[in-house]
Amino acid sequence: MNMRQQSVIEANKMRYIKDLREYLKTLDELGELQEINEEVDWNLEIGAIIRRAYDLRAPAPLFNKIKDIEQGFRVLGGSGGISRQDGLKFCRIATSLGFSPSAGAKEIVNTLADSFEKEGISPRVVQDAVCHENIMAREDVDLMRLPAPFIHSGDGGRYINTWGTIVVQTPDKSWTNWSIARIMLLEKNRMTGLIPPQQHLGIIHQMWKDKGEPTPFALVLGAPPAVPFFSGTPFPEYVSEGEVLGAHFAEPIHVVQCKTVDLQVPADSEIVIEGTISDKETAEEGPMGEFAGYVGEHDTPQPVYNVSAITHRKDPILPIVNAGVPVEDTQTCCGTMYSAAVLAELRKHNFPVDTCFLTFESAVHLLVVTVEEMEHTRISAKNLAREAKEIIFNSKPGVDFPKVMLVDNDIDPSDINQVMWAFSTRVHPQSDAHFFSLSTKRHCPCFTI
Repeated sequence: MNMRQQSVIEANKMRYIKDLREYLKTLDELGELQEINEEVDWNLEIGAIIRRAYDLRAPAPLFNKIKDIEQGFRVLGGSGGISRQDGLKFCRIATSLGFSPSAGAKEIVNTLADSFEKEGISPRVVQDAVCHENIMAREDVDLMRLPAPFIHSGDGGRYINTWGTIVVQTPDKSWTNWSIARIMLLEKNRMTGLIPPQQHLGIIHQMWKDKGEPTPFALVLGAPPAVPFFSGTPFPEYVSEGEVLGAHFAEPIHVVQCKTVDLQVPADSEIVIEGTISDKETAEEGPMGEFAGYVGEHDTPQPVYNVSAITHRKDPILPIVNAGVPVEDTQTCCGTMYSAAVLAELRKHNFPVDTCFLTFESAVHLLVVTVEEMEHTRISAKNLAREAKEIIFNSKPGVDFPKVMLVDNDIDPSDINQVMWAFSTRVHPQSDAHFFSLSTKRHCPCFTI
């Protein structure tokens, strides 16, 4: 680590970075950004370069010139990825969330879990915003002007949203939800995307459908760097992500009123797409390469997003994720934020947890929980595993991963080498592997070491 990087680390201890461009400046100072000025094709080439950057743990690529896209529209990949630099593995995650670039996983996860228990701070509404520097509304809307890439061979179309935040609100305005879900372009003013009925986006969409009305939405692309992480966190119903983000930074995030729908979005965003999600119309969506590392086999009918406006900064930046084999941004986001959510849940139940980590390399399928004392004088290993199972698999974050490992706290759960060493040398298969059947009929193993 050179002296310049050390000075950047000192300057970024618990600092709230309020827009994407400030974040990119910090990444550049850390040696974590590479600008690509040669023309690249949105058709597979951007996705391939981002994938190669993931594999090499190379700096995040910023594409400044894209084939068939007007000059000024740019694409960013890997903004939440991991680094190959010594002492800076988690620097993009840490910096996004306000920590020093040299922060480790335990500091990040445990501090986030603390923040989740704080009283929320509501966003502050401002009148002017950079995201409104340029406006396309009604008949002028043209999604095809945006540099949405065709990411994987086998995808069903060009995906505009892989790292953006979907903002919706209940009809009575009592709950504003931020979430991340993939969205595919259909034509100049129509999109479609996954809206799982059990997720908060689906729950709120159903509330509007019950009223016989479409759901107002805003898709925020290129928000302040903490926003995607909080949007990917499994909070309980009626907890608004923007308020928890405010509690974490001890100050409100700035939001601005949308132009054509009654919603508010982070004011310092790069691009905002506004409109309504149809309560009746569907279109075929997918398949798409996803975070588990596979491309689905089928497309499915999903609700149509009808777009009424696009607003954006000058020379806007569209962040994207090439979801797939670990480690990529989907896994770093969910791995970090789900870990904090599980830790907060275990603490509520007085479980003897030190920290936990949803391992990136497992495509966030394996949660490792470190326990303060594993002598089992208070409770047997099997009962400890059963207690962990009851808490974790019955919590909101626990429905999304199938495996848990309990280990002594001499193991760093964010270090996959230590995790595999412990698993390979300390597990006694006949006594330490416990399988639990949930009401969903899902069988979830819990290993004690």
